[in-house]
Amino acid sequence: MLSPPDKDTIRICVATDNHLGFRIDDPILKDDAFVTFEEILTIAKKNQVDFLLLGGDLFHRNKPCRATEHRTFELFRKYCCGDRPVELKIHSRQKVNFHSNFGRVNYEDPNFNISLPVFAVHGNHDDPTGE
Repeated sequence: MLSPPDKDTIRICVATDNHLGFRIDDPILKDDAFVTFEEILTIAKKNQVDFLLLGGDLFHRNKPCRATEHRTFELFRKYCCGDRPVELKIHSRQKVNFHSNFGRVNYEDPNFNISLPVFAVHGNHDDPTGE
């Protein structure tokens, strides 16, 4: 575990190429990507990082199957929801920079209890254009 965080330091956990759903039909390999991703989330939470940055290819396929999506959402809910306050402040114009109907990051929404924010950049396997 890292030393306790101080108020002037931003702690970022970076993960890329998780490929959730890879070999989902293989009885031996189907859990590998999920086990690894859960380990990443565990490390991020244990070390009290300020946010998790996913650098592309969270999913192996552009349109993951329902089971892959469900399992992913379960992990996000287990590790990213909680009562630990988020100290990270967004100073840019969120309505412009985050293409969302909500106009702000979810951890600033009083209807959610987010303790580990996640920011994601798409990769070539999970391109939002669907190609």
